[in-house]
Amino acid sequence: MNRRTHAALAAAIAATLTLGLGACNTKATDSKDGAGAAGGSTKAPGAASGTIVGGTPVRGGTLTVLSNQDFAHLDPARNWTMPNMDFGIRLLYRTLVTFKAEPGAAGSELVPDLATDLGRPSDGGRTWTFTLKEGVKYEDGSPVKAADVKYNVERSFAPDLTGGPDYAAQYLDGAEGYKGPLTGQHLASVETPDERTIVFHLKRPVAEFSYTATLPTFSPVPQAQEKGAQYDLRPFSSGPYRIESYDRGKQLTLVRNTSWDQATDSVRKAYPDRIVFVQGLKGGQVDDRLIASEGADASAVEWPMMRPESAAKVLPKADVKSRLVAEMTGCTEMLYLNNAKAPFDDPKVREAMMYAVDKDAQVTSFGGPALTDIATSFLPPALTNGVRADPLRIAPVGDPAKAKELLAAAGKPDLKVSLTVSTGDKTRGEALQQSLAKAGIQVTINTADPSVYYDTIGDTKNAPDLSVTGWCPDYPSGATFLPFVFDGRTIKEKGNQGNYSQFRDQATMDRMDEIARMSDVKEANAAWLQLDQDLMKKSPAVPLLWQRRPLLVGTNVAGAFGHPVWTGMFDFATIGLKDPAKGQG
Repeated sequence: MNRRTHAALAAAIAATLTLGLGACNTKATDSKDGAGAAGGSTKAPGAASGTIVGGTPVRGGTLTVLSNQDFAHLDPARNWTMPNMDFGIRLLYRTLVTFKAEPGAAGSELVPDLATDLGRPSDGGRTWTFTLKEGVKYEDGSPVKAADVKYNVERSFAPDLTGGPDYAAQYLDGAEGYKGPLTGQHLASVETPDERTIVFHLKRPVAEFSYTATLPTFSPVPQAQEKGAQYDLRPFSSGPYRIESYDRGKQLTLVRNTSWDQATDSVRKAYPDRIVFVQGLKGGQVDDRLIASEGADASAVEWPMMRPESAAKVLPKADVKSRLVAEMTGCTEMLYLNNAKAPFDDPKVREAMMYAVDKDAQVTSFGGPALTDIATSFLPPALTNGVRADPLRIAPVGDPAKAKELLAAAGKPDLKVSLTVSTGDKTRGEALQQSLAKAGIQVTINTADPSVYYDTIGDTKNAPDLSVTGWCPDYPSGATFLPFVFDGRTIKEKGNQGNYSQFRDQATMDRMDEIARMSDVKEANAAWLQLDQDLMKKSPAVPLLWQRRPLLVGTNVAGAFGHPVWTGMFDFATIGLKDPAKGQG
């Protein structure tokens, strides 16, 4: 594939995301369309899309991040939830390619990061070559080398380093059965002919590989720094900050990486001197502190989003509302049905669940139509040119009578099932419990701390009957959504990601392979849209919501905006303080 073809593809993919954003004008605590059925406002309740709250920051001071949870993973080989990726990629490590640090549609544009360009395809798109910039250094002053990127790509295969993106396993040639570099084995399909050149040999053409190279898998880890699972606690920095201290579940403190050179980095501005991530705060404590914005909290932002019940405290107050960012996440929240065992191994029971769920109640439990819309398909509007497909046309409140009819036909009129939700989603779990009860389905709710939630529902042998989370495209292509959520070949015994339904359907997998081989972007996009509708009829999960990510900032915070690629999360590349003297600590 030549450069012109690659540029045209990049523009087409960027346009897809831009159209999605324009339609709605904007991975939740746990995270990822139909005309008429999806209710709610399309206007963001806080700052308008594309605006920056607080103006341009001034260098210096301490930015505080207030959170109810710890990170799931910071190891770049294991980091695959959007807020965590945003934090790691923007602050601790750099990737071959990244997205612009700008609000609105401009944020979907690719720019080189570690590499000098967006990658050079050859061999019809089966080979991609990147050259690293000169002068990029780690926190100890040593140079970043191509072999370090290769090593981290290889680490993503290690069975003990679960949870990370699967793109390398899907795309690299000769990767079948590979178990990572910890036993001394290396991939021949990733070459480093010199210290600044890395070459990827793929099993098939991948037109959007430049987008794949934005993921933390494609950041550097020196082999000498390898600590196995313990690397999660102390990634070796190639970004503008390094970890000074990390007490899991309590506090993470970042200080400047003095070896980071702004001249090599067009994206990260690194305004604060320190970033303190305070964890373990309870309930609406974070929201209340930021609403009040007193003392050090004036220089604070929240993670990962405002609680739904806080909307009534924020939206009526103009001064507080002006400090609210609420961009669309571009993700789809889903109720996953465990297809691997009864009762959801029965397609009729799964179909009944589509009718049993009251999605209006889900909107209410998540703060109302100002903060979320009903989802009527798996693919979010950001991947469907802004069109909200609704193939089943089920009423927003569901149809309990139809659900009962389907359950009776399946011989299962009285179901008893378990539902596992994050502790922060208990209200939503209760709303599901109540709506399913109308169809005769009894639900027992179990909760898990957000820091272990994905590990809990990703343990396939012990997975619950039902779970709630979402999927967010890693970049604007259907290839980053449906295969990860519904391809049975991606299922892992431990650290299962995406296909929490454990859906295995040969016809679906065959069609995914056919689409992956399509060289025409428009043809592939149309095929993904049709597959989305086909999957809705097979009902491996129930799409629930398309959310905005409401985020509050203190009165001394500047440069705050929700990034369209990071699912509406603050872009930590450019956030800082108005007056650094007020943010000391």
